[in-house]
Amino acid sequence: MQRRSLLQFGLTAGASLALAGCGFRLRGFDQPVVAIDALAVEGADSELARRVTRRLESAGTRVHDQAALVLNLGTENFRERRLSVLDSGHRDLEMTLAVPFSVQRRADGAYLLDQQRLEVSEHLTVNDDQLLAQDDLREETRDRLRDDAVSQLMNRLRALDTE
Repeated sequence: MQRRSLLQFGLTAGASLALAGCGFRLRGFDQPVVAIDALAVEGADSELARRVTRRLESAGTRVHDQAALVLNLGTENFRERRLSVLDSGHRDLEMTLAVPFSVQRRADGAYLLDQQRLEVSEHLTVNDDQLLAQDDLREETRDRLRDDAVSQLMNRLRALDTE
């Protein structure tokens, strides 16, 4: 029995080393960092701004007020649109988050990314009979939309040429 366990351990370790040696990485891990050393985040004091700040700091970017580049975030704008109403009291909705943003160089005021807009949306189905669950579902959807918007913003900042 010990021989079998030792053999399994050896094969597992060997496979792990082979995969690590060939450059295999799990998707989402060890993503490339933003090429910006320091960035100031200005604009509306919102949950989205706090999430952007946390994500930038975790990517290795220092966030402080005196940075050479400024990320201007506008206010979050949530919209809800009814797609359909069913006989059973269910409604299909589309919730959309739109946030304007720009990246500006502090020294000369030049815009590296001029007034752009992040827009993400998600479909949800609510039941009129379950009001409390409906509010929770809407709040969870807002959180997912914020996370999606932060991911979109990070992708745009990754592609930004700061030189």
